[in-house]
Amino acid sequence: MSGIDAEAFGGRMPTGAGDFAIETHGIRPIPEANRFGRPWRLATVWFAPNLTMTAVFTGTLGATLGLGFLTGFLVLLAGTVLGSLPVAYLSTWGPRTGTGQLPLARLPFRRGVVLPGLVQWLGSIAWDALVGLFGGEALALLTGLPFWAAVLVVLVLQCALGVFGYAVIHRVQAVMSAVLAIAFVALAVKVALANPFTTPNSVHGGGLVAAVVLFSTITLSLAISWAPYASDFSRYLPASTSRRGVFWFTVVGLVASYTIGEAIGLALAPGMGDQTVWAVSHLLGDGLLGGLALLVIALAAVSSNAMNDYSGSLALQTVGVRLRRPLSAVLVTVLAFALILWMHSGDLAAKFQNVLLVVSYWIPPFLGVVVPDWLGRARAGRAVDVSAELARPVRSWAALVAFVAGFAAAVPFMNTTVYTGPVAAALGGADLAYYVGFVVSLAVYLPLRGRRPEPRR
Repeated sequence: MSGIDAEAFGGRMPTGAGDFAIETHGIRPIPEANRFGRPWRLATVWFAPNLTMTAVFTGTLGATLGLGFLTGFLVLLAGTVLGSLPVAYLSTWGPRTGTGQLPLARLPFRRGVVLPGLVQWLGSIAWDALVGLFGGEALALLTGLPFWAAVLVVLVLQCALGVFGYAVIHRVQAVMSAVLAIAFVALAVKVALANPFTTPNSVHGGGLVAAVVLFSTITLSLAISWAPYASDFSRYLPASTSRRGVFWFTVVGLVASYTIGEAIGLALAPGMGDQTVWAVSHLLGDGLLGGLALLVIALAAVSSNAMNDYSGSLALQTVGVRLRRPLSAVLVTVLAFALILWMHSGDLAAKFQNVLLVVSYWIPPFLGVVVPDWLGRARAGRAVDVSAELARPVRSWAALVAFVAGFAAAVPFMNTTVYTGPVAAALGGADLAYYVGFVVSLAVYLPLRGRRPEPRR
């Protein structure tokens, strides 16, 4: 990289897990001398940010589609596991390369990375809104502040964490995992005592099949949405870190948090409606316990969105914007504020589902490019020199063509309240866009990519 690149994309790195000074380092690979940490920390890194009201509200959508508790639970578990596996696999790339996920996408895309980079940056803003909305509602109920003011407080706090960066985010998620585990266990007990978990399916036949497919896609989209972030939070781990440990700790964190949150939402859905935060607080009582629940919900939104701001800042640098990482994190937060106010203005369930699906439709076509490219480069047991790989010739146009083709092929299979593709409509609303996007992108990319040239000796 040039001097100006080094100034904008490099910077101060944390020296260890206890170094809480501001991390100004951007997308440049982390040198081995600056690596630290153990893979078990990834369990809490992925547990805390996903045990939020976003997961609870996602669970309510299963009941909205007509699924009973048992059917809905099995579907959400299958969707969550399937969506978590790519995130866990991509997390193993962090120790091998010392590089974040979107910066790694430069290997196949080269300058074409601008397209997925921009989509990821916009997606981080959308996720700020999806999570921050419930944090703002909780803080408003707790303090009596106007909704917009409560949202502003949540966004300022999350932005601060995003600015401080990797080491602070890892430590905060470890603390929040303990707090959230206690809070949600108490909530789960209350739910279990108040609900028999025998709600039957209200749809049958073809309608049931369509509801199962759509709800599995919704839950899959929630988990797989972390795929473009994955190695951002493992890039400081030493190259010798066990890949198996990175993979399974990531899976455990994601599946445990999403399953707990979505199951609670599914159980509470009949009497909850759009008032998810109020319903949870009311269930725990209007006294001290209910107040603590609201505080925990707000803090969970802060810890989750800090990761959105952090990864969003890396995505913006990947596009080529020479803005220091902390300033880029601030920009993501500011833009999320307007989106939150729009989502809160009415018809939350429809807007939530639309944003949730739309911001993730691009990820399977993205995986159809980066996964086979990585498999073609990696060598077992060896770290990968990203700078050296970027210097080697590739057919970068192939990645862009495959990415666009995969997304275009998925459009007829999409199902949102804004747009329903003809194939999805013919299937009764079943959304197969994620699966089609990945398969088509992979099928187009493999023959176009060709054989990778061997390195010069």
